[in-house]
Amino acid sequence: MSKFSKSVLLENDEQIIEGLKEGNSLAIDSIYKRYYPSISHMILQNNGSEDEAKDIFQEAVIVLYDKVAKGDFELSSKLKTYLYSICRRLWLKQLNRAGFGNSDISGYEDSLFEEEDLQQHQELEKKFDQMELALEKMGEPCKTILHDFYILNHSMQNICEKFGYTNTDNAKTQKYKCLQRLKKIFFSAD
Repeated sequence: MSKFSKSVLLENDEQIIEGLKEGNSLAIDSIYKRYYPSISHMILQNNGSEDEAKDIFQEAVIVLYDKVAKGDFELSSKLKTYLYSICRRLWLKQLNRAGFGNSDISGYEDSLFEEEDLQQHQELEKKFDQMELALEKMGEPCKTILHDFYILNHSMQNICEKFGYTNTDNAKTQKYKCLQRLKKIFFSAD
């Protein structure tokens, strides 16, 4: 990705939704660059592959695009939360079909946001906001170390080299200290 394409990503959810309405390809680029890593992480952590994560995310983007194209779409949560919810449901359906799930999720197929579900999404969104604030308070290098390890799935060796630690044990120790600091900041915010 060039530096130019990074600088022209759409900044917020409203711009992305408006871009989808207008058929602006930057909207799709922005969705993929902003939200795919967390969806990929969720699927990889739950018996999935990178290809399955791409397929699920593609389906979710199509669902979003279809809803926006109808013209009466109103986003009642953050776009990240909305896409995560769609992907989670699609992934649960796929796991269920593959025999990994033992729960009946057929009740979720038609209705994405029931009242109870909306409350759960709002609580999840609040926690995401709290986590973002806690990460911002941490500063560098902790913010990047945790992001690289937990979101981008970088290896400790990669993090060791990136930050110039003498060995992976030192990088692990630093990650542990950062994680403890993040927990302290996060839970003191409640």
